[in-house]
Amino acid sequence: MTDADTTTERDVDTELDAARPSEGGAETDADDFDDQEERLVAEGEIAGDYLEELLDLLDFDGDIDLDVEGNRAVVSIDGSDDLNKLVGRGGEVLDALQELTRLAVHQKTGVRSRLMLDIASWRRRRREELAALGDKVARRVLESGEREELAPMTPFERKIVHDAVAAVPGVHSESEGVEPARRVVVLHD
Repeated sequence: MTDADTTTERDVDTELDAARPSEGGAETDADDFDDQEERLVAEGEIAGDYLEELLDLLDFDGDIDLDVEGNRAVVSIDGSDDLNKLVGRGGEVLDALQELTRLAVHQKTGVRSRLMLDIASWRRRRREELAALGDKVARRVLESGEREELAPMTPFERKIVHDAVAAVPGVHSESEGVEPARRVVVLHD
């Protein structure tokens, strides 16, 4: 198994769409990019409106920032300490809110969204922690030659670790197990 095993059905659909050749050449490619950018900005705006209503209902203060990274809209909420309640233990509440926000976007657009939601910079910090963990374990495996299994992770988390391990020559990583106990295993080449 490889890091490709962490690909979700939505990732596959997006990758297939991106891999299809365009018929109009460079001009069509630029138009497609502009159309995708506009669609992602619209997704972010819909998500921002939805989340603003949610924050108002909960009487939480937060600044909503909309961005586009790669092929997904990114919505970040930062502000008061109350926002940590919307992250939950291990990001469980954040994951649920992200899914609800994606559903709200889907309801308005009719298109499944790959939107990423970050609250109180939790995902950013988690990404940094996981990248450091992947690098550290990869270097340990490189020295010892012994395989190492990491704790079960979400597909998002495994992808970050796989990318960090891939940056260290002489080792590779695989995903093993079945959700929710699927984990990254780092092996010497």
